[in-house]
Amino acid sequence: MVLNSDDAAASGPPDARLARHQQPFNLLRWFSLVSLLIIASVAAALGYVSTRFVVNDSVERDAMLTAQFIQAMAQAEVRHARIPATVTMGELLDPRLDALHPGLDASVVADARIEFLDHVEHLPDTLLANVYAMDRTIVWSTNPQLIGRKIEGDDDLDESFASRTPVSASYHKAADEREEQQFEREPRYLFIENYIPMFDASGSQVVSMVEVYKEPQDLVRRIQRGYVLIWSSSIIGGVLIYLGLFWIVRRGAAMLASQQRRLVASETFAALGEMSSAVAHSLRNPLATIRSSAELAHEVASEPAQKNIADIIGQVDRMSRWVRELLVSLRPASDEAEAVDLLGAIDDALASFSGQIERYRVEVMVNTPLAASVSIQPMLLTQILNSLFANALEAMPKGGRLGIEVTPEQGGRQWRMVVSDSGKGMSQQQERMVFKPFFTTKQGGLGVGLVLVKRIMERFGGSVSLTSREEEGTRVSLIFNVAGGDHGTQHPAGRGR
Repeated sequence: MVLNSDDAAASGPPDARLARHQQPFNLLRWFSLVSLLIIASVAAALGYVSTRFVVNDSVERDAMLTAQFIQAMAQAEVRHARIPATVTMGELLDPRLDALHPGLDASVVADARIEFLDHVEHLPDTLLANVYAMDRTIVWSTNPQLIGRKIEGDDDLDESFASRTPVSASYHKAADEREEQQFEREPRYLFIENYIPMFDASGSQVVSMVEVYKEPQDLVRRIQRGYVLIWSSSIIGGVLIYLGLFWIVRRGAAMLASQQRRLVASETFAALGEMSSAVAHSLRNPLATIRSSAELAHEVASEPAQKNIADIIGQVDRMSRWVRELLVSLRPASDEAEAVDLLGAIDDALASFSGQIERYRVEVMVNTPLAASVSIQPMLLTQILNSLFANALEAMPKGGRLGIEVTPEQGGRQWRMVVSDSGKGMSQQQERMVFKPFFTTKQGGLGVGLVLVKRIMERFGGSVSLTSREEEGTRVSLIFNVAGGDHGTQHPAGRGR
């Protein structure tokens, strides 16, 4: 099928050419990249902050409970040993200071100290336990090799002595430079270091320090489950937010693109309307004068000159037809549809092309039901059929086959009309351009035929599509709405010729 739709895009004003070369802003692409980056960053940040909060809060709570338990256990052992309330377990933990308590039985003090330290040693999940004197010397440890060592430069230990509050920290690996971290077994995941101050009877001075390293298995499992839950929620939430926003923006971008196409089409038709009006006023009268003069000359001219005059008349008629097409394509179309006999309109259009069909030796294959009524305006339906048949016939100047088929669609609510030809066809690039204004493959074509067909079909709720292969022909499919109560299923029988 030879198209009636113009390649004048290569020409035109410089501003228009510049605008065509500029890449349009791709909203969907930029949103996809930027939103993915932002949402991924926010999800990662939330996941990291949440996991750090879970770990820190869990570690602090475990350290607080450990400190409260050890301090309460120290008070209980002092009461159990019937030691006076003026002496605390913190003052008894350094055996070097036993002589400072002459009023106490040495064996009672030793038994109370041993009982307390035994409880500390057997705390659940304990890796290592140390007891420091005020001079930072380890006076007791679950690792005997550490007893007697003086630890210097331990900021956490010094902080706990100075602040008189428990200090805790979590680690994933033992530090080689920390000589007090000599565990009998290596921690597998996370371990907690707790410094628990032990006070004198007045409660104002720290007289010793209990250090406990724990690897809380249950806490580690809870933290790991928290990790999985937090990161899974962050990832799933981020994906859902991204997909939801992507769907919204995709729909918005499609609507914007559709509105932009309509705006461009409206501007194009507005410009075409101004041009067609100028063409009509400037050319209609001169063309009529030229044709009349040519007809008069044809009657008196010699036989060799008559052929040239006939060509002049034919070209004038072509130019007049262009003017009419422009005026019809830009005329404001009414949306008031009528019930039009599609089959009768096809027969009338074929009859008007009968001379060209016979001259080109084209075989016409018609397959339609007995009746089909569509919702459109008669004049515009005629315009559609004339444009399609003219394109098809001009694509087959040396003969071929013109196919016309009408079938019901959507349970009889629509009619599908297919016009096919066996002409030279089109390339894929030409196929993509067929409904662009002023694009044409015909020499001397104007490029508004298929644009007008698409505009009319969409005006009345229908649609048009085109497929083509080079050297195999072109197939145009039109969808019409059924008029009134007419349904394709009511006419199963067909007709053909």
